[in-house]
Amino acid sequence: MQYLDVLAAVIGAVALAWIADLMTGRRGLFATLLVSGTGAVCGWFLAVRVFAVAVTGDWRWLMWSMLASMICLAAFFVFRSKR
Repeated sequence: MQYLDVLAAVIGAVALAWIADLMTGRRGLFATLLVSGTGAVCGWFLAVRVFAVAVTGDWRWLMWSMLASMICLAAFFVFRSKR
């Protein structure tokens, strides 16, 4: 399975978005999915392209991806507008 790490990252980002949506009162799963996915891609980019601590074939970038997803979700819930 060549892309098992990518599948794990997608499942992890969806799980983080779903958990964040549940914890905050179900305000919109699409928005949390978008933020979580964007954060996961940014985490991959930082690990692989910017800091060069991993390659896409490794599993090390997955930790960076999930951490960036959590940071983006936290920032989303802190800075979003409350009407």
